Amino acid sequence: MDKEKQTVELTGTTQKCTEVVSTDGAIHVLPIIGQIEGHYVLPENQKATKYEQIIPRLVDLEQDESVGGVLLILHTLGGDVEAGLAMAEMIASMKTPTVSLVLGGGHSIGVPLAVAARKSLIVPSATMTIHPVRVSGTVLGAPQTYRYLSEMQSRIVDFVVRHSHMDEKRFLELMMCPDELATDVGSVVEGAEAVREGLIDRIGGLSEALQELRGMAGVER
Repeated sequence: MDKEKQTVELTGTTQKCTEVVSTDGAIHVLPIIGQIEGHYVLPENQKATKYEQIIPRLVDLEQDESVGGVLLILHTLGGDVEAGLAMAEMIASMKTPTVSLVLGGGHSIGVPLAVAARKSLIVPSATMTIHPVRVSGTVLGAPQTYRYLSEMQSRIVDFVVRHSHMDEKRFLELMMCPDELATDVGSVVEGAEAVREGLIDRIGGLSEALQELRGMAGVER
């Protein structure tokens, strides 16, 4: 099948992502890279994925009947928790087939984004960091802030457990592990370990991710 390719650029203050789309509408590629930007604009020298660009794009893809599947490429440090979780909820609610591929890293709020897809893959060299929700800067109203963080963390744990094969108790153990990170609690899991723990479905790269999508969409190459 001959495929003419079209390049679409998503540009913003801190983001310039390229999406390669086959003209037959079979597979759409959506990169989630750098930090997840929320309500506050990140400095211009930081790579970022803006939720106000990703969410409308997901809506467009879900409504487009010519779309056979969406491949999410993740290489993210994490970022804004609410924005990342909102994106993950959108991905999880899509009827359009979705597959995530973790390359390099799928850290922090990148974990819910990875498991939100219908099928998740990770390359052997990639890592994922699991840690509690954190806040930086001056904190006013400590009890209220703690309650908010605790409730947000519970929502993240619930989301990950519902959309993966991870046991909740084990996920919390990894999240609160005191001897993995030098300046924080949490764990760093590599590709094969993430699969063994049930966090990610399988080891694989680009070819395997595309094969999964074509299988879901019934699209032959």
